[in-house]
Amino acid sequence: MSHEQTDSSANSAASSSGPAAPGRRGVLQGGLAVATGVLGGVGTSAYAAEAEFDVVVIGSGAAGMTAALTAAKRGLRAVVIEKAPTFGGSTARSGAGIWIRGNEVLQKAGVSDTPEKAAAYMDAVVGDIVPADRKAAYLKYGPEMISFIIRNSPLRFRWMAGYSDYYPELPGGQPNGASIEPDQFNGKLLGAELANLNKPYLATPPGVVIFGGEYKWLNLVAVSAKGVSTAATCVARYVEAKLRGEEPLTMGQALAAGLRAGLMGANVPVWLNTPLVDLQFDATGRVNGVLVTKNGVQTLVKAKKAVVVATGGFEHNLSMRQAYQQQPIGVDWTVGAKENTGDGIRAGQRAGAALDLMDDAWWGPVIPLPEGPYFVLAERTLPGSIMVNGEGARFLNEAVPYTDFVHTMYDQVNKGKPITTWMIMDQNYRNRYLFKTTPPFLPLPQAWYDAGVAFKSVTLEGLATKLGMRPNALRNTVNRFNGFAATGRDLDFHRGDSVYDRYYTDPAVRPNSSLGALKHGPFYAFKILPGDLGTKGGMRTDAHSRVLKANGQVIPGLYAAGNASASVMGRSYPGAGSTIGPAMTFGYVAANHIADTSA
Repeated sequence: MSHEQTDSSANSAASSSGPAAPGRRGVLQGGLAVATGVLGGVGTSAYAAEAEFDVVVIGSGAAGMTAALTAAKRGLRAVVIEKAPTFGGSTARSGAGIWIRGNEVLQKAGVSDTPEKAAAYMDAVVGDIVPADRKAAYLKYGPEMISFIIRNSPLRFRWMAGYSDYYPELPGGQPNGASIEPDQFNGKLLGAELANLNKPYLATPPGVVIFGGEYKWLNLVAVSAKGVSTAATCVARYVEAKLRGEEPLTMGQALAAGLRAGLMGANVPVWLNTPLVDLQFDATGRVNGVLVTKNGVQTLVKAKKAVVVATGGFEHNLSMRQAYQQQPIGVDWTVGAKENTGDGIRAGQRAGAALDLMDDAWWGPVIPLPEGPYFVLAERTLPGSIMVNGEGARFLNEAVPYTDFVHTMYDQVNKGKPITTWMIMDQNYRNRYLFKTTPPFLPLPQAWYDAGVAFKSVTLEGLATKLGMRPNALRNTVNRFNGFAATGRDLDFHRGDSVYDRYYTDPAVRPNSSLGALKHGPFYAFKILPGDLGTKGGMRTDAHSRVLKANGQVIPGLYAAGNASASVMGRSYPGAGSTIGPAMTFGYVAANHIADTSA
């Protein structure tokens, strides 16, 4: 019998829910409600039974698909259940960097590292907010997971050479980078399933094949020979792939598609348009299945061994963000998948799971453009721009890791200042660098000005007036910064001192590639708000990815990975790929633990 076929005898309505947890719906308390068919006031005809699987995985991002693929390769029958009409979640929208020290891709590239250095760096960056055994599990099993994926899927990876760790000066940091990304993947390997791949956050320009590690040079295509040669390489790659009859994918599109291809090869079904309703329990309190909505019908899916929750975070759940996170907060500034509304976290909470880090996120500054929030990465580090608060004063190193940037924005709120920040640049900046998708010299979209997120003035004083600042305040800030640019030393916030600060910058600018004077009008301003790639708080888990109660007890049969679980990175962000690396690793850890303990 195929995984998609029905086996009603294996999933009869006699299955019972577990003991009631605080806030748990009464209709799911105890076996009587299900046995009598009372489900939200609807009779037994309102739900159906499906085939029993060994492992039910909720969510088709990197965490969920890695868990399902691992389970299948360990001989377990797995299914992936996905709320969205597409697979891939936030992974498919991402740049797909993966931060895993010491993996075989880095070793083959000649990157020197040791487990001791990696552990020292994790300790220095993350601190003791995360239990030592979880950090150790990540460092131990991450490289093993990468090797597993390479041997059990069509995915291959490449080193993001030079993409520094985010705190390379700390003990064990890697100034030349320890992040990898998917190599080019042929989407045609998916056949018709390619149409179900979630779209990227930013569409790749037509006619090119770009890797995440190349964007730094494409930003400089107007001023750098390396930028021109990189652009030519990207075009050539596309032409070569098309001549071979391929559909070339990179970054998050490649990672999600490659994992999906692995699942297809392992005969693991992925049910789309199937949102989670709740977890189900046997009489002992063990999680033994999930209630979902499939084809418009509430359906019970049994899990013989375990359930892995990999539903992502709660970045698009306004009530949860307002309850757990600092104001001002909303759901319009995130670039996470729109289906990430905390379904798995809330189901775990109803089951008694403890939650951690719910006030935090994978923060980053965004411009709230009319077409959607734009995550500001390279633009804020390039010379010829600064960030100021509503008073026209700089308040941070503009090039810091993006999570730190937003933490500092909220620190401003705690000091009684508005959250809104302004990115200020001059015309020389606009003449040299790509901005989002607008090439140098070309005008920015008028819609940005009409929406009040972009402003322009011939003078700094005129720009300050439009922003509600004292003209002299902004002028004095720029004059001071211009002095730092001339000497190459930012005496206020040390921008450009770190190797990481200089990754996306312009090497033609001296003496500091991140510091450039703002001199030539007209001048521009862009509204900056606290955005994110997704939330990082969720269910508390142990080193085996098992979900824990507040008293430290394991909830039997329940595992979590990815942004449905509290991050192993704590409140920090060690390097590019610190979201996807742990998501895949702990999905892998979960499935292996299920297989090891259910033999």
